[in-house]
Amino acid sequence: MAQYKHNLPQLSSDLFITDGGIETTLIFREGLDLPDFAAFDLLRHEAGYRVLQKYFRTYASLARNYQVGLILESATWRANPDWGTRLGYSSTALAEMNRMAIALLHDIRNEFETEQCRMVISGCIGPRGDGYIPANAMSVDEARHYHQAQINTFRDAEADLVTAITMNYVEEAIGIVQAAQASEMPVVISFTVETDGRLPTGQSLKDAIAQVDAVTNNAPAYYMINCAHPTHFASVLVAGEPWIERIRGIRANASAKSHAELNESETLDDGNPEELGNQYRELKDTLKNLNVLGGCCGTDDRHIEAICKACLPVFWMHLSQQSLMQRV
Repeated sequence: MAQYKHNLPQLSSDLFITDGGIETTLIFREGLDLPDFAAFDLLRHEAGYRVLQKYFRTYASLARNYQVGLILESATWRANPDWGTRLGYSSTALAEMNRMAIALLHDIRNEFETEQCRMVISGCIGPRGDGYIPANAMSVDEARHYHQAQINTFRDAEADLVTAITMNYVEEAIGIVQAAQASEMPVVISFTVETDGRLPTGQSLKDAIAQVDAVTNNAPAYYMINCAHPTHFASVLVAGEPWIERIRGIRANASAKSHAELNESETLDDGNPEELGNQYRELKDTLKNLNVLGGCCGTDDRHIEAICKACLPVFWMHLSQQSLMQRV
């Protein structure tokens, strides 16, 4: 069942983690071939299903060990019509892949969830085109129509919410929000930015969030930033500005390289997990509502554990202060 659809626990002040960069982990650490970066393609066969099961169990174990929540993000970033067609999937077969991806996460939750470690199932929506380049941009109406079927599948598979990852222009983000509203699904929008902290279109992150909120009447449950390094966007997050209160999640890259440099790289830059953890802790000083912490390209369970170690003391201190204020 969609256990948290009507009451997302990450809207509290509790710490939730996500997985790391699933595609880069499977390609560079597991040695797998993912055509077009499509992790969902592994669901075609039993061996691939077991690989994904092992991958998500790693993060479920980590969350349970640290007694934090976990956002289980489905391996469906590429499971939309254009990419599915490139890989030879019919619309029926693609819908089945999306269903299987959510069913796998239900199994993980049933196995690992505890009262101290709540696990939220999110249907992951990727961009229609390239994650870094906003070419062939859609109108809002086109984006709503394009993404509606996948969102409906996530709803019917009883996901708790949908999350649009690596959005690089606002019209697609708005279309996804409207499609989620039509399906009565909670929705999260995660933008990617370049090294200057702006979207690939040149629009500021502040203006992008403001535009989506204005058109959709603040419909997204919250916003995230992904597929960029903290050094790329920390400077645009000005403490005290109301718009940054809408940001609850960060899924940063391990590498400080630009998108263009990452595209040209034939080796994995996995950065420094401890340094990344400390950068997340520093971001928490500015982003007061930040409580969904995970990774993107180049990150794996080492990085997420380092983030837990760096950031948990901050959350424990916050909870202690809340408890003290309640007693007073």
